[in-house]
Amino acid sequence: MKETCGTSRLQNQPQRHYGITSPISLAPPKDIDCIHTQKLVEAMKPFGVFEDEDELNHRLVVLGKLNNLVKEWILELGESKNLPPSAAANVGGKIFTFGSYRLGVHTKGADIDAVCVAPRHVERSDFFQSFFEKLKHQEEIKNLRAVEDAYVPVVKFEFDGIEIDLVFARLSMQTVSDNLDLGDDSRLRSLDIRCIRSLNGCRVTDEILHLVPNKDNFRLTLRAIKLWAKRRGIYSNMLGFLGGVSWAMLVARTCQLYPNALASTLVNKFFLVFSKWEWPNPVLLKQPEESNLNLPVWDPRVNPSDRYHVMPIITPAYPQQNSTYNVSTSTRAVMIEEFKHGLVVTNEILQGKSDWPKLFEPLNFFQKYKHYIVLTASAFTEDHHLEWIGLVESKIRVLVGNLERNEFITIAHVKPQSFPGNQELSKQSGYVSMWFLGIVFRKVENAESVNIDLTYVIQSFTDTVYRQANNLNVLKEGMKIEAAHVKRKHLHYFLPAETLQKRKKQSMPDISQNASGLQCKRTSSDGSCLDSSRDTDSRTTSLLNKITKLDTSTAEIERNAVYQRSNSANNREKAPHVAVPSVSKGLSVPVIDAKMEATVAIRTSGPPTGCTIPGPNAVSQLRAHFVQGQHELSGTPIMDFKNAAPKRPYSPTSKGSHSPTSEEYPKKTVDGEKLTGQDSAFKDGGNLEDVRRRATENGVLGGKSMLIPIINTTRSQGFKKNV
Repeated sequence: MKETCGTSRLQNQPQRHYGITSPISLAPPKDIDCIHTQKLVEAMKPFGVFEDEDELNHRLVVLGKLNNLVKEWILELGESKNLPPSAAANVGGKIFTFGSYRLGVHTKGADIDAVCVAPRHVERSDFFQSFFEKLKHQEEIKNLRAVEDAYVPVVKFEFDGIEIDLVFARLSMQTVSDNLDLGDDSRLRSLDIRCIRSLNGCRVTDEILHLVPNKDNFRLTLRAIKLWAKRRGIYSNMLGFLGGVSWAMLVARTCQLYPNALASTLVNKFFLVFSKWEWPNPVLLKQPEESNLNLPVWDPRVNPSDRYHVMPIITPAYPQQNSTYNVSTSTRAVMIEEFKHGLVVTNEILQGKSDWPKLFEPLNFFQKYKHYIVLTASAFTEDHHLEWIGLVESKIRVLVGNLERNEFITIAHVKPQSFPGNQELSKQSGYVSMWFLGIVFRKVENAESVNIDLTYVIQSFTDTVYRQANNLNVLKEGMKIEAAHVKRKHLHYFLPAETLQKRKKQSMPDISQNASGLQCKRTSSDGSCLDSSRDTDSRTTSLLNKITKLDTSTAEIERNAVYQRSNSANNREKAPHVAVPSVSKGLSVPVIDAKMEATVAIRTSGPPTGCTIPGPNAVSQLRAHFVQGQHELSGTPIMDFKNAAPKRPYSPTSKGSHSPTSEEYPKKTVDGEKLTGQDSAFKDGGNLEDVRRRATENGVLGGKSMLIPIINTTRSQGFKKNV
């Protein structure tokens, strides 16, 4: 901690420029900032954020052993392929780390992401065959498994207690030396896309570290933000929130804007900047670079699908990609609400009104909403269950996208944590996992009750999962998905009392007016169309100028608030503070009236035609037993083909056109869809044919339209209307 303060002060001298704009503040830290930062460290320690020296050394030993195994294997492989002995002895090979370990922010017990870089005589098939066999014979290696059909093919194992995810990259070079620089773009020449994806994890991680003014301050701030995001339930790339690399890039951008600030100040500025950020303006750590390699990059001018990304955060290494491909309007709204809450809390902390543990209080998810959808995935055996829930979880964001396109739903908030089924469910279905989605319904004028049929929304989601399971040959007897609408008062049928325990209600910003969270038009507040990934300087500068105006009058106040409070109670009341930034006027998001009842009907009918499942596929029994007083509509839901297309998020061109949103595109990875340290990078790739192919697989383009359900709005006078 002392080292962090000292290092930062030494760097208060004239320094090089970081980022695509000038800093907001070059103010050096004061003694009170060191005190706040030390208190922040103490508040994080109980959560296992920091490893001790022995654990760190153990990781180094394990990585050293793994590196030696790789060199040994490549040498043996060269000899078997009749390379001259002198050449085989010098071909090399190396393990490179990336992700949280490479960034220096891994927690106790965290896994290590690594890439095995091999010379050109080593094939990918060799990695998954002969190297896999070599690993099998190592006594220290356990739980070895290969996922060859993943988006980024990976071998997973536990090496002397350390979990490792190892991907593979084959360079077009005769030798791989120990001092190889992967940052050189020419290393990507003539590589297949899987190798480029594998290498990009290292390239992005190293570039992030290169683009921050103070690595120690960056790391401590990132540890705090990652802990906060996990505690608040918004850390999951797969479910449409942000993954590790996205959080790292947001923290890195904050460090660029406040290059001399310590972690306590940077955490506060993080919330200030991104609660005010005018999405979908992209976050960039550097200007995107051109290259003659002609690899697909994120560029809304060229790739129409890039215009539909609602929260773009662009990786700094070539080929640049959007790491937040999975974010939807609902998940963005939830995150912006949390940014604003974080700003309120950290303002209180810096003013001496509260302490850091308050920032890490978990979200009271099960008291936050009145309506929930509970999604259950079950299988007869433990192995089948693990395989099944990986696929189901990877598709939940499709369900969120389908729900939020319903005109009567404003928020569909999935809790990233899954829960085991209770004893009764386990008896019926074997191994059970449950996910919960909080739902906010839009208020309907002059209506006391609303009947909403979500049958089609749920059925299209379950069809997607069953079809993909069938295509991947993972569909087994006993694998089921079931969904039920549950009111808050009935959650105790599914979850234990300690999970649902009410805590003191916290003051939260009202998302009902959060236009920036649910804005569905691809324009900035000044009306300019955001079709260019390059033309961002003026918009970013304008945005940062607004933040600077909020910030300049408060820097001293935050540091001196404690002293002012000790001098006089009146001073504390008069001292201004950083207010929650005002929300831009635009699309309002009304919340459901407390007096209005929403009756939700959900029917599921098992897997679609063509998916062969041995054994029964029953309609959910949870609704009949647990959801009291629900009126379920009978018969086949009526579809209004005039409203067949889902609501578009925003239109950069004509009002009549529609491009599919990112939630509509399926992805094939079953194993948690882990994307080698850069989350969604390369997921879209800007290749229009790939986009069309993925969309067709999900019934979006060239297939069945994603229809929105018919909703019957029943007024108190008995008037019935089809919307």
